[in-house]
Amino acid sequence: MGTMQLETAPEPKYWHLRTVLSDALDTEFAVGEILPNERDLAARFGVARATLRQALEQLELEGRLQRRRGVGTTVAPPRVGVAVDPTCHTWPGAAGDDWQPVAANRTDTVPVAVARLLESAPDETVHIVRRSRVSAGQPVAAELLYVRAGTVPDHVDEDTADPAVRARAVLRALQALDLDGQDRTVELGSARAEDARQLDRLPGSPVLVVTTRYVSQGRAAAVAVSTYRADTCRLTFGEQPAEPVLAG
Repeated sequence: MGTMQLETAPEPKYWHLRTVLSDALDTEFAVGEILPNERDLAARFGVARATLRQALEQLELEGRLQRRRGVGTTVAPPRVGVAVDPTCHTWPGAAGDDWQPVAANRTDTVPVAVARLLESAPDETVHIVRRSRVSAGQPVAAELLYVRAGTVPDHVDEDTADPAVRARAVLRALQALDLDGQDRTVELGSARAEDARQLDRLPGSPVLVVTTRYVSQGRAAAVAVSTYRADTCRLTFGEQPAEPVLAG
């Protein structure tokens, strides 16, 4: 990387530097290679170290770089596609589902946005099934599946105290229903504390949030809020690519 002055750049210095560094990552560095230290990089580009740190932090948020204590800043592997739209419309937990049930519980308190999608009454009981998606032993995504209690038998989760068994029982009951259809939205978000712990990320880290509404007998039966790591995942629809392999 040659020396470059950024005084005349129309955008903020750190953003222009981020673009220059991104191009260099594509042409001059290999995946896993360690970048020069901050002092050397700042000197090459004629910027303050604070500006350099802003650019590096942005590239880390975008998944281009990884910072490892005791190692330094390395070039991250490219994002690998994760299929979120199955080839056929099915309920969560059906054959071929990559999600693993973790726990289930009942509540009459759900987020306002979820209650609106479920078209549920203010005090209506809802099953919440927590699920996880793992690749190569590392977390890829976390999910909260909200199921209207009125759509499954009352006793479905009362036979055992094991949270994972209860989760599977709710999923089995859901699969007994006829699925009319589903709709899905995707947006950028920030990891909540609970999801951050499950995804091995810091709270507030960028995530991709996929919200899916499942319809049965003309009304919403369940809503899934799936939180994917934005630094390693590239969501795909209608495809079945290999799962992402997370480094470090």
